Amino acid sequence: MKVAVLAGDGIGKEVTAEALKVLQAVVPKSAELEVSHAPIGGAGVAAAGDPLPAATLELARKSDAILFGAAGEPGDEKIPFDMRPGASLLRLRKALGLFANFRPAFLFPELADASSLKREIVDGLDIVILRELTGDLYFGEPRGITIEGGERVGINTMRYTESEVRRIAHAAFRAARQRNRKVCSVDKANVLETMQLWREVVTEVGTAYPDVELTHAFVDAAAMMLMRNPRQFDVIVTGNVFGDILSDAAAMLTGSIGMLPSASLGSDRLGLYEPVHGTAPDIAGKDIANPLAAILSVEMMMRLSFDLPEAATRIRRAVSKVLAEGYRTADIYQPGTKKVGTREMGEAVLAALG
Repeated sequence: MKVAVLAGDGIGKEVTAEALKVLQAVVPKSAELEVSHAPIGGAGVAAAGDPLPAATLELARKSDAILFGAAGEPGDEKIPFDMRPGASLLRLRKALGLFANFRPAFLFPELADASSLKREIVDGLDIVILRELTGDLYFGEPRGITIEGGERVGINTMRYTESEVRRIAHAAFRAARQRNRKVCSVDKANVLETMQLWREVVTEVGTAYPDVELTHAFVDAAAMMLMRNPRQFDVIVTGNVFGDILSDAAAMLTGSIGMLPSASLGSDRLGLYEPVHGTAPDIAGKDIANPLAAILSVEMMMRLSFDLPEAATRIRRAVSKVLAEGYRTADIYQPGTKKVGTREMGEAVLAALG
């Protein structure tokens, strides 16, 4: 079991340290775990002059799974794209062909009152947002800022090929078969030709899965439905940009973005596992970040890359136990619970593993 640990920047280093302890604790004694560390993001620039150093990419290619923290620094947007610390993750996903980003949004019962929505709306929430990762506006060409008619013009290109849509659609239907057999495809087909193609292809793929219910929603309507009745969804499949936005919105249904893990997968078993909260530079180094999303990302790694469901279940139960015992980091703290820091929360989960 070769795991590349790319902790990156900001709170990525802190939460990854706690997740790594959990990883090492749950791997069966019969398995051989090989952990290697490499810099990425701002750490990559400091170490090798590149947010995604060649050695880091090579290590990732040779690994069975990647445990990623966060990448990016304040002022990223002022730097050319390929040299932005925050763009290292996009480059890594593209280089490894990790086109499917699974972002589960589930609510631990203990955190129902930490959600931004009423308990009766979010109680029992368990959905998956499947975001296409390697196309759309983030990668389409042409892109850039040019001068036209004496003024600056910003250009980005929304682009999807039929094959790109087809493979993410298949991933969505397969995931739904393991859940409640419902897929909602989110697009903006009423305005964008790219999304017209998206809807047509998803519909075609859906005919191969007659046991799965397929519905469609425009992204603005889907955002409203997420806030009004999120439990109506099972698997939401959408493009890169819309998925980025909707999954962060869904995170608040669970109480905090610090609770949301993710898995980025391609056509083989290699997966990249990360919390979706980003670097949070305002709280970095203060031992207050929530490590639970990073720890739950290890749970996803156990299931999806290593086929170790028992280890995954141990992690989920440990997190649930810690929350039931009242442990809370600042982002999910409520009066009457016990406020703890990053390391203490990690230690509590370790203890709960037994």
